[in-house]
Amino acid sequence: MNTELCILFFLVALVYSSAGFGGGSSYLALLALWGVDFQLMKSTALLCNVAVVAGGVYHFYKSGHLPLKKAWQLSLVSVPLAFAGSYLPLKQETFFLLLGIALTLAAVFMCYRLFFEREEESGQQLHQGNGKVYGIIGGAIGLLSGMTGIGGGIYLSPVLRLGKYDTAKNIAGLSSFFILVNSIAGLLGQAAKHVIVFQPAFAAPLLVAVVAGGQIGARLSARVLKPRWVAGATALLILYAGVRMLVR
Repeated sequence: MNTELCILFFLVALVYSSAGFGGGSSYLALLALWGVDFQLMKSTALLCNVAVVAGGVYHFYKSGHLPLKKAWQLSLVSVPLAFAGSYLPLKQETFFLLLGIALTLAAVFMCYRLFFEREEESGQQLHQGNGKVYGIIGGAIGLLSGMTGIGGGIYLSPVLRLGKYDTAKNIAGLSSFFILVNSIAGLLGQAAKHVIVFQPAFAAPLLVAVVAGGQIGARLSARVLKPRWVAGATALLILYAGVRMLVR
């Protein structure tokens, strides 16, 4: 068991779950830096995503911050595309190229959320927009999710915030649901083509770490966690891993 990796996974889950994310981009960045096999990277990251956001989805739903109609609207196209993306045969070089691009974009989106996104004002008018357009955007993110092992919430959330699709808490709940269903679809896609790689001795301690971190993060508010600077450091880690993959 790699104690250092478990601690890092715990911290990532703690920070990400408080905002409704699973942490897949950071898990993949860490696993890549540790030199883990790319098939094992995908399955482990997706499993950790499911472990973290499953509890978050429950808490958001119980607190009334998961509008199910919008959740299914965003996921209707993304789920089959996440399955298809995971089922596509990818060479190792292609996978790392896509992952490098995906991680770099994820870091950019994280930096946007940290430094440019303003807090929602009370009474702010929301714009529902065209549900089909958001469904198509969700489908594109789902395809990328299946191909790389990233849940996709890190991309979906800024799009919904920019479009004023719903309140900040509801968007966090929608992102959690989106990550959950797409991660499950990605795992099913890997299983369907019989290439899913799972090593219990390697994955079990990481799953325990993210479940613990995710449960704590889901119950604590941003005021308690003060996650801005930790999330900033995480964005730099993701950016470093993404650029490193592209350069190599």
